[in-house]
Amino acid sequence: MSMSFERYMLDMVQPMRDDLTRIGIEELRTPDDVAAKLTDSKGTALVVVNSVCGCAAGQCRPGVAQALQHDITPDHLYTVFAGQDKEATAKAREFFAPYPPSSPSIALMKDGELVHFIERHQIENRSAADIAADLTSAFERFCR
Repeated sequence: MSMSFERYMLDMVQPMRDDLTRIGIEELRTPDDVAAKLTDSKGTALVVVNSVCGCAAGQCRPGVAQALQHDITPDHLYTVFAGQDKEATAKAREFFAPYPPSSPSIALMKDGELVHFIERHQIENRSAADIAADLTSAFERFCR
């Protein structure tokens, strides 16, 4: 029974993962993956904390996709999936202090330091275009 439920959950969330991976964002599925990519990283990195919620589908993922059409984008693109890859998500959140856990959320890091963060409450009541504008402004500021 548990195995079929797990398979169902994997099948259900795969399209949500694909929304980001098909635009070139690399999934970090384990704490070791996160540590390898974010610890002492050089350049800029976008980290999207993905989620099954409606605001992830309607605003967060489309906003990120729109922002990545901009001329200036981060050097590295990563995602973790809250509620699915729990340990990887917990490890990523260690890099987002002092912000509390929030999903979905979007972090922009430069040389391993958090420089811009969009929390869930800044996603759920805004449009994808507003989120994209927020991100492209941060890209222009930090990714040059």
